Amino acid sequence: MDAAAAFDPWSPEFVADPYPVYAELRAAGPAHWYGPTRQWLIPRHEDVSALLRDRRLGRTYTHRFTHEEFGREAPDPRHEPFHTLNDHGLLDLEGADHTRIRRLVAKAFTPRTVERLVPTVRGLADGLVGELVAAGGGDLQAAVAEPLPVAVIAAMLGVPEEDEERAMLRPWSAAICGMFELNPSEETARAAVRASIEFSGYLRELIARRRAEPGDDLVSALIGVEELTEQEMVSTCVLLLNAGHEATVNTTVGGVWTLLRHGAWEALPAPGLSTAVDELLRYDTPLHLFERWVLDDIEVGGTVIPRGSEVALLLGSANRDPARFGRTADVLDLTRADNPHVTFGAGIHYCLGAPLARLELTAVFDALLRRAPGLRLAADPVRRPGYVIRGFESLLVEV
Repeated sequence: MDAAAAFDPWSPEFVADPYPVYAELRAAGPAHWYGPTRQWLIPRHEDVSALLRDRRLGRTYTHRFTHEEFGREAPDPRHEPFHTLNDHGLLDLEGADHTRIRRLVAKAFTPRTVERLVPTVRGLADGLVGELVAAGGGDLQAAVAEPLPVAVIAAMLGVPEEDEERAMLRPWSAAICGMFELNPSEETARAAVRASIEFSGYLRELIARRRAEPGDDLVSALIGVEELTEQEMVSTCVLLLNAGHEATVNTTVGGVWTLLRHGAWEALPAPGLSTAVDELLRYDTPLHLFERWVLDDIEVGGTVIPRGSEVALLLGSANRDPARFGRTADVLDLTRADNPHVTFGAGIHYCLGAPLARLELTAVFDALLRRAPGLRLAADPVRRPGYVIRGFESLLVEV
């Protein structure tokens, strides 16, 4: 109970450095009841990895139970636009619907598809970093980290560059992702609902355009699939944008911050950049918590967690677990070869876009190494208040 009491996802101090508390949780046991969110915290790598794959858990329960049968209240009807959008997306589907949509969307993320994107992604990264260098520095997040993945996903979806709504993709995404934080406020919910309505409206209009004039893009491809409803198409596109850039943005900024404060920027190994990127994904995980519902009773290290419970899988803690990563679990090792981090999840909800995220991150760090070898901080960064999706407001750098 003492270890769980130290877990405080609304504290700026905890969000800035949750790792000492994670160590306490791992040492105290495999599962901890946390009253403020009515969840079981799971901190150890072995358990997190196993439960990500365990089919007795799910991102939703409504494919098997009603809210009443599961002992839960129905969502607030005022938030219906958000839930309609979210509940039809791949991340929160289970069973046959999940299998059906994942099979269709996976075609856009095959190794061959990602390989074809290499010149585009490298060119975008080089251009954005070049502009940052020409300016002598600036906000790395706004100038490089955010525009790159948003541009890539927008291009994949077929969002025209001339559409005014293209500038709203990142703000809409941020508002919707606010609902994934623990116990979101009513203000957060209202912002998410508004973004859900606006984003959905724009995508329905884009779908109508692509029906009339198909293009070589994902929206046009999805239109040709009879198995997909329009709502599933809209929800899939929103999820691809949200999931397709959050990890990349936060790992780019967090990775540069980590390297600079460790004095390791110049030690970043260009020949082994992919290995270094995976270590940055492990060392300071962009997504710290993944929630799943318990659909049938489970046991974690001797603790029975009954059906109807919710578990909070602490990905950030699992990625620093000495039981899996040894005595150097808290050490940044850019040459770490054995690195089974759980940053991209596991099991049926393993991140489809993981290869694309790695490509984008490798391209950004490669461009920064080549064009900004003397990169340094211009000011201490300010963290965003979110804990689940953990990142910065900005990162001011000088070249």
